[in-house]
Amino acid sequence: MKLDGFGIFVKDMPVMVCFYRDVLGFEIKDDENARNVMLEKDGTLFMLYRRSDFEVMTETKYTYADGLIGHYEIALSVNNYAEVDSTFAEVTHKGAKPVMAPTTELWGQRTCYIADPEGNLIEIGSFVKD
Repeated sequence: MKLDGFGIFVKDMPVMVCFYRDVLGFEIKDDENARNVMLEKDGTLFMLYRRSDFEVMTETKYTYADGLIGHYEIALSVNNYAEVDSTFAEVTHKGAKPVMAPTTELWGQRTCYIADPEGNLIEIGSFVKD
């Protein structure tokens, strides 16, 4: 088996498509009003599934977390420490919710966290100082 991509289940498809496309620069592969929208970032497929449509398709009712969701993170890397700081400033200015400002961790990574409009955590980090 080969990892082809990953997906998240969303309440508000247009808002989430706009965030991942306009704030984080994901390339949209489908119409933003589709039941399931495929986006791509650096060769990785990222799928957004409308919760209600997925439940109908699978004939199953699911439970979902609300607020800031700590079940997983989406990790994005940038070239260096300075880019962690500038990217954090840029995406929070565009509407990403700041969760943790850029910090250099003991293991040598400069990292920060933001959240998308539905509370999913996104890490932006680099191990390169210059």
